[in-house]
Amino acid sequence: MLPVKPHRLFAAAFAVLLTAYTGFVLLDTFVLPQTYRENAAGANLSLFSDNAETALSSAAQQTETQSRTAAGETVSESAAQSDPLPQSSENTYSDGNMTVTLTEHRVNGTAVYAADVQLSSAQSLRTAFAQDQFGRNITEKTSTIAAAHNAVLAINGDYCGAQERGIVIRNGVLYRETAGSSDVCCIYADGSMKTYAAGERTAADLTEEGVWQAFSFGPGLLADGQITVSAHDEVGRAMASNPRTAIGMISPLHYVFVVSDGRTAESEGLSLCELAEFMQTLGVQNAYNLDGGGSSAMVFQGRLINKPTTTGTRIRERSVSDIVYIG
Repeated sequence: MLPVKPHRLFAAAFAVLLTAYTGFVLLDTFVLPQTYRENAAGANLSLFSDNAETALSSAAQQTETQSRTAAGETVSESAAQSDPLPQSSENTYSDGNMTVTLTEHRVNGTAVYAADVQLSSAQSLRTAFAQDQFGRNITEKTSTIAAAHNAVLAINGDYCGAQERGIVIRNGVLYRETAGSSDVCCIYADGSMKTYAAGERTAADLTEEGVWQAFSFGPGLLADGQITVSAHDEVGRAMASNPRTAIGMISPLHYVFVVSDGRTAESEGLSLCELAEFMQTLGVQNAYNLDGGGSSAMVFQGRLINKPTTTGTRIRERSVSDIVYIG
């Protein structure tokens, strides 16, 4: 038997090490969970100093009323009227803080679901991370995260956990300040919404300005009622027609959440321009594209509304890193 030459042993060892390293990098990037920050369910309510006190007072009054009622005491009519009971049906929900109305549309051979949302405070427009942790490869289904937070309405977010860059502000808390190359959508504590081009604002600027939520995916779809994408614009390597998720503002505290199906025989999907055109017909002034494709999902009162799919062969939710919800 001929001896193995040293250079061949070195080459074989190098190939093994390279394969192992490549495998580790792939696992670390796409599989292994890595928490950047825990206790992600917290919120910076200092942005709503007046509203926060009112909300806490209302909650305390409601608790006292329920306790007195349970104890057999009589609660005055005026006290009962100060905190209306929630009213809901299959397609609507209303209480003292919000009104949500769900409608279904047919756009270019695609099922599109739109939720009209009117709030008394931007506090009710919240976000949540999978497992309440901001990090990489930490995911849950939109419906699972929504259930954990008692969401009335929820859609998938910008999948911030799959990105290394892009400003992330959630519920008034800054989680990532490194800017990316995408448009940044900001929802302020006063309920207004605006999209900035990459590099137009720093994380410090946004926190100082009182941003309640900041998303980094994009692109922006509408600005001041005008479409800001063309028929040729697309996200990364995505196909022209896809399942989509978007958020829009008609006026401060009046929003529209939109999710479309796609990649199936029943629903082809929408292009970014078609999505913008549809939201424009709803009276939306500013709109922003969130993560789509297999991530697109809408949950209303615990019920999955759309038909999420990644390949079109199976209808099921994809696990994501974050959601936007009303609650």
